[in-house]
Amino acid sequence: MSIRLYHTSTRRGAKCQMDFKKKSLIALIVVCSSLGASALFFVCWWSFRSKRKRRAQRDGTQSSDSEEAEMGLSVTSFLDRFSSLKMVNRKVSILVMDFKMLEKATDGFKESNVLGQGAFGCVYKGMLDDGMHIAVKKLDCGSQDASKVYESEVGFLSKMQHPNIISLMGYCIHGEARFIVYELMQNGSLETQLYGSSNGSALTWHRRMKIALDMARGLEYLHKHRYPPVIHRDLKSANILLDADFNAKLADFGLAVTEVTRKKNRVKLSGTLGYVAPEYVLDGKLTDKSDVYAFGVVLLELLLRRRPLEIVAPTQCQSIVTWAMPQLTDRTKLPDIVDPVIRDAMDVKHLYQAAAVAVLCLQPEPIYRPLITDVLHSLIPLVPVELGGTLKT
Repeated sequence: MSIRLYHTSTRRGAKCQMDFKKKSLIALIVVCSSLGASALFFVCWWSFRSKRKRRAQRDGTQSSDSEEAEMGLSVTSFLDRFSSLKMVNRKVSILVMDFKMLEKATDGFKESNVLGQGAFGCVYKGMLDDGMHIAVKKLDCGSQDASKVYESEVGFLSKMQHPNIISLMGYCIHGEARFIVYELMQNGSLETQLYGSSNGSALTWHRRMKIALDMARGLEYLHKHRYPPVIHRDLKSANILLDADFNAKLADFGLAVTEVTRKKNRVKLSGTLGYVAPEYVLDGKLTDKSDVYAFGVVLLELLLRRRPLEIVAPTQCQSIVTWAMPQLTDRTKLPDIVDPVIRDAMDVKHLYQAAAVAVLCLQPEPIYRPLITDVLHSLIPLVPVELGGTLKT
């Protein structure tokens, strides 16, 4: 009896010892795996930080990730990141283009190919060897302001993809000149359509409301669907471009800023007279409601076909807002000030609705202006279904 107990006890002890060794081995493997994962993480983190530090030192700046997002990428960073055709945000492709290719496409930047003139250079139309039509903005970056505009525009547009935002196709650096290449918009700018030789004849009432809706969609994307949110800061009819079907796209992001930049008070007063919100001019206060004000001015241009500032005397200008506001709320006067091209081709009730939207956008106090999303929802019922709205014609 004692021998059996001894053997049984021995077997049980051996089994417990084996279980203990097995559990110890498993615990040791788990601990080693955890330590290995931690070490790998630390090495990757240290390598990433070292590369960032070296790159920052090479570029002459030690900006943080948030600052890079605010200001766009530096020219050096662009050369590093886009030295060949690459994907940005998995969707947008940007090509570093050869100067000689752009020179050939624009016929040597021929004057007859000029599409428009900006503060720092011209925009030329061109055609690549494969038959693709392009628009090329040429900037003389001898000044610091021009360089900032270039970096800001390429930095913002390289991160954006939206049907109502102009598409960036590529860029080029040649000496002190900088070139930004966009898709060509066949119907030019809204400004040209309204005040050019056609005098707005191609812009029917429904097309005008569709353009306003497209603008609102583009701004909503900037204000609500970008992080950090973007303030365009230079919304005007010259920066609303129209494709072959008169779909509108926001362009010219050289003065755009993010909410983060604005909150750090690093934004100097910029914009175009006639479109700049009063609180921004008087107090330097910039918010997304500043874009809403500019939207209201462009909406007035669509309704009245009058420029934001009109010369009434050699030293005097009249604001379209000051002139129009009292009449926009008077239903007996409103039809008389509307652009004659559309006066007899619209539903007057729809005119009153569009004018009411403009009045709200142009309130002197930003707190009383609507969000661009509210503007968007107010315009959708004025646009036919086939043009992207809900109006059944």
